[in-house]
Amino acid sequence: MPVRFRIEDPALAGSLRHIEQLIRRAGGRMWLVGGCIRDLVLGRQPHDLDIEVSGLPPGQLHTLLTEHFSVQFVGKAFGVFKLQGLPIDISIPSRLLTGNESITGPLRQSDPDMDIDEALARRDFTVNAMAWDPDTLEFHDPFNGRADLDAHVLRHTSERFTEDPLRVLRGMQLAARFGLTAAPETVTLCSTLTQDGQPSERLWEEWKTLLLQGVKPSLGLQFLSDCGWLRFYPELAALQGCVQDPIWHPEGDVWIHTLHCLDWFALECTGNQQDDLITGLGILCHDFGKPVTTTTDYGRITSRGHDQEGEAPTRRFLERLTNQEDLINEVIPLVLCHLRPRALHDAMASDSAVRRLAKQVKRIDRLVRVARADHAGRPPKPFDGFPAGAWLLERARKLDVEAQAPAPLVMGRHLLELGMLPGPRLGEILDDCYEAQLDGLFTTFDEGLVFARTKLPSMH
Repeated sequence: MPVRFRIEDPALAGSLRHIEQLIRRAGGRMWLVGGCIRDLVLGRQPHDLDIEVSGLPPGQLHTLLTEHFSVQFVGKAFGVFKLQGLPIDISIPSRLLTGNESITGPLRQSDPDMDIDEALARRDFTVNAMAWDPDTLEFHDPFNGRADLDAHVLRHTSERFTEDPLRVLRGMQLAARFGLTAAPETVTLCSTLTQDGQPSERLWEEWKTLLLQGVKPSLGLQFLSDCGWLRFYPELAALQGCVQDPIWHPEGDVWIHTLHCLDWFALECTGNQQDDLITGLGILCHDFGKPVTTTTDYGRITSRGHDQEGEAPTRRFLERLTNQEDLINEVIPLVLCHLRPRALHDAMASDSAVRRLAKQVKRIDRLVRVARADHAGRPPKPFDGFPAGAWLLERARKLDVEAQAPAPLVMGRHLLELGMLPGPRLGEILDDCYEAQLDGLFTTFDEGLVFARTKLPSMH
């Protein structure tokens, strides 16, 4: 039965028609597959298109495409083409080359004669194993992916799922993005797989997608737990069963709390990918220090110092996923300082304390998001809006340190102009000036120079 889908983006729709005509005239057949069909079935407009072409060998398809488009990347051996300036990927059905692996995943060999049923059987999950021919309007769903989408079920397509173990992490982010719960047989199959030996770059991409696109990240992480894959993430596994004070945390253990925090974070994502990623990682890792600090004293459960103890496990966790040291160094202060917004508010802290916090975390706005999610992730405790966060943001805005550390007013060149010679003493005076600025002893450049001059005699 023909099914009609509408792609509303005129540029995307026009490019699709052009490509379809080229392929049909050359004797091939084109199917839209994967995530774009899943989105169309859900009534969403796809932002990119995945096209699978049968009946044309890679060389012929390459020649055809380069006559009409700028081909940004070509994987000739396995028939994958990316068109420059267009969110369109074109591929030829492929078979796994057993025992071969690259940084992007298992190596494959194209097979232009593979029929659509076999090609779809090689996809990861049923919700991604649907195809649509925009020429004939034929909709192909041999594994009932549409029914699984309607039922919110994550189900592997076939036993070929095991060809790429990283599909478990794909399942994690799909569950989070589309509110899916895994079928029992899928959980069982995933539990037999391992991520050992997989390139960290591939792991990182799935974790990024979980945090940046997940609507309910808790479902993805619970899927990972159900599959036994927390064994690869001991920092997360340690959160399970780590008890908390039921008065302050009626929701349960640290694992449950973290899941609630991440779901709150997903509701408040800004769309700025860098900010959301760093903030999301801060929330994911914020209580990594609790397992080693949680004790029961006189009948009360405490975890004193867990903020500081969270640094080492956070670094271990992130370094297994990425070598982006700058990013890691932006996440760690959020973990170290996630209790500070409330502490500063309760103490009605000084401007100096707010400036010093900005110096440590650089982005108070991100820190407040972490602390706010931490505060909100305690159902059934009602959320009060986290007034401490609003208070700190207002103070930081007035001091112009909401999204940056305080910039030093007095620089080395200024001291040189005052007659100082280069050397360690110049650095000491600069440190003194910056500390005085943080304390509010001066707020302008001219005042800073006056302060610096008071330090010069003692350094001669």
